Amino acid sequence: MLDRLRPRDGSRQTTKRVGRGPGSGLHKTAGRGEKGQGHRSPGRATPFHFEGGQMPLARRIPKRGFHNLFRTSYRTVNVSALSVYGAGETVDPTSLEAKGLIKHGKDAVKLLGDGDAPKGLVVRVHKASSGARKKIEAAGGTLEILG
Repeated sequence: MLDRLRPRDGSRQTTKRVGRGPGSGLHKTAGRGEKGQGHRSPGRATPFHFEGGQMPLARRIPKRGFHNLFRTSYRTVNVSALSVYGAGETVDPTSLEAKGLIKHGKDAVKLLGDGDAPKGLVVRVHKASSGARKKIEAAGGTLEILG
């Protein structure tokens, strides 16, 4: 029965062979029409988001709020997540990435104060909340702010 296998009727369509003369079924203009914006050959003449001259959607919808161009974003880590480190170990952005506590990226790292701090860590991050600073120092560790 393998010799009788064939696709279902209507599931396969023959490809449109454009610009092959009147016998192709697309006639002399190759399906592009007589005149108008899309009748010439070099690819797509207008960008894909062009709306025929009407006001584009991105400009029609209302804009809300303030968008700060100079906003700095941080990769955050809670103090409770540092429990994977032993006493006296150094915590810095590269070791946090290696342990999977933060994603790889160029954003600065901020330490937040949720949870209990492990004993005696040397923490080097770009920014830290005041609660995180108190918890690290209360547990006998040191906190250094990277520049």
